[in-house]
Amino acid sequence: MTAVIRLLRGIGYAFLPAEVVLLVLLVSGVRVPPAALAAAEVAGLLVATAGLVTYVRLRRRGRSARQALGELVPEPVLRLLGHELRLMVSLVRWVGRRRVGVRPGDQAFPHARDQAALIYGFAFVCLVETVGMSYLLADWPVVHGIVLVLDVYTVLFVLGLHAASVTRPHVLTPDALRLRQAAHVDLHIPLDRIGAVRSELVFSHEKTEGELNLAVGSQTSLTIELTEPVEAPRFLGAPRPVHTLRFHADDARALHRALARAVASA
Repeated sequence: MTAVIRLLRGIGYAFLPAEVVLLVLLVSGVRVPPAALAAAEVAGLLVATAGLVTYVRLRRRGRSARQALGELVPEPVLRLLGHELRLMVSLVRWVGRRRVGVRPGDQAFPHARDQAALIYGFAFVCLVETVGMSYLLADWPVVHGIVLVLDVYTVLFVLGLHAASVTRPHVLTPDALRLRQAAHVDLHIPLDRIGAVRSELVFSHEKTEGELNLAVGSQTSLTIELTEPVEAPRFLGAPRPVHTLRFHADDARALHRALARAVASA
């Protein structure tokens, strides 16, 4: 099975660039022989079928869905796809005013307010650019369609970043603090590992070993020191241990008071 997975990955690495080249040729108006198009479609169907069959076999051997996908798809690609999917789902939850990971009895602390103006401004600029490109490319239907899809997705991506922050507030549970940022950071910190909690406003953050800065609007308002490090996630790399965390909340004072009480009684 390992040899088959390696073969599928190798074919995928060769097939995807070939598909991109073929798409560029079509968009550029180059006439591609029908036989080449048919061969590309058949090859894509065979690769997809082989991947599906291998996935089913891995599942039957006891792999979870995540583990099976992890063996077929490189981890960085899987993380990127998962991140994009969470952003799009966050848009739906945002419209429905639904929060993620907040159970009855938990205390939720929003943290997206101070980035809203920047996000909306950036989304407006992207929207203006979408309209402008649609006008400029009106005489090239194929190019216009591709650019329009990319531009609309960019607007959704920007709004999705804000939606993920709105629907994923920081959460204080009876035994842990859950810190989150957009759709890529979700860190559980046991209360018994928190040694100190400080309320401090910081606007400049340098990358330092052992520290994690979750700035919102280029600022953090709370700092916690840990007695034992926790593993902080990286977007594509392996987690790293951190012992100092700086983060922001819309109502930093309320979170500071609640966290201090929870740590004292833990």
